[in-house]
Amino acid sequence: MSQFSFEYPLAFLVILLFMTCAKWCKERSRAIFFPHVATLIASEGRKSTWLNILKWVGIVAAVTALASPVITKSYSNSKKEGRDIVLVIDSSDSMRQQGFDPNDIFKNKFDVVKEVVEDFIKKRKDDRIGLVTFADVAFIASPLTFEKDFLTNITRMQKLGIAGKRTAINDALVQAYNLLDKSKAKSKIVILLTDGIDNMSKVPFQDVKSMIEKRKVKLYAIGIGGSRDYDAAYLTALAKAGHGEAFGARDATALERVYDEIDKMEASKLNNKKVVEHTYLFIYPLFLAVLSLLLFIYFRNQRGI
Repeated sequence: MSQFSFEYPLAFLVILLFMTCAKWCKERSRAIFFPHVATLIASEGRKSTWLNILKWVGIVAAVTALASPVITKSYSNSKKEGRDIVLVIDSSDSMRQQGFDPNDIFKNKFDVVKEVVEDFIKKRKDDRIGLVTFADVAFIASPLTFEKDFLTNITRMQKLGIAGKRTAINDALVQAYNLLDKSKAKSKIVILLTDGIDNMSKVPFQDVKSMIEKRKVKLYAIGIGGSRDYDAAYLTALAKAGHGEAFGARDATALERVYDEIDKMEASKLNNKKVVEHTYLFIYPLFLAVLSLLLFIYFRNQRGI
């Protein structure tokens, strides 16, 4: 947005001083008497009008330059700091269990999780998100992407049994961390969701814990179902190693609250910087003032005054 103004508007009061002086301060000069004075006065009157115009143009332009006209242009430079997030979803056979959603007891855990994850994806507008699905094996269902519609479709395509029936949490975390290995984002996050206990991983717990501790990636671990369905201490240890938090969700409503809480904790940072640009215009009235006053002096000297 551009705005024209004067830095020193009170400088225009100087014009009043000149106007007062023009009225009350009479110029003194030597009197010269010669014949045909009437003709000369008429000719000099025309010249005097131009001299007055030049004089006042010079004075007004000089005062305008003194008032310092300026165009101020201000705009905001907003930059959001996005994150790279990898969602790790359990698709083992235990996710077939129904009754997790009180509003639809025939819906299994996996379908509920996909719906909640889809809602979470929609909220993360400035982040890249990837997806890892695991059971017997862990695989990258989607690389890190800004394309939320594409990622939502990939999430909906995930099926139970596609990766086996058992649970390989450690292997899934290795895949997730490898996905973030080349990320240049300042904030990197892994959100693990499971309803089981690791019973299929090839990577030992201590190795995966050591890997998590060395990486600058925050880990959130979510266990869903009853307290006997997953190992809370195990998930807490992983989250602690990843400088994150562990959560438990007994039903669909609690799971939604967990993802909402993570969404709030990891809100995108907004760097809003206001930039103000000043363009000073005093050079133009100053040039006009100098030109007018030079012409005034030239024509006045031509008259011999």
